[in-house]
Amino acid sequence: MALLGLSAGRILGWVWMDPVMGIIGALVIANWSWSLVRNTSAVLLDMQAEKGLAHEIAGRLEADSGDRIADLHIWRIGPGDNAAIVSLVSDRPATPAVYKARLAGLTNLSHVTVEVQCCPGAH
Repeated sequence: MALLGLSAGRILGWVWMDPVMGIIGALVIANWSWSLVRNTSAVLLDMQAEKGLAHEIAGRLEADSGDRIADLHIWRIGPGDNAAIVSLVSDRPATPAVYKARLAGLTNLSHVTVEVQCCPGAH
């Protein structure tokens, strides 16, 4: 399109065609870049994942065990992929692998780090 516009400007003597094509090109690039920033900003800014995922993680880790989440941080690492860091407090702690296994069914959780702290009487 730009080549056609510039060729028409040269052939027909329209000297204003070059700046017009520059402005049109700038608008096309600005539109594309705004769309890119809007679609990727959640990943780039490590925005919080949806609240439902936090409740699902808490439900799976705290159910039936007396373990309590002391800190939970979830963020998007890509489209449909999330990472989580979980800090648990328990008076009968299991290994981090046990807690990771409880979260294995969550398909949108790609990377999990679990820290377990022993605290007698945590119930």
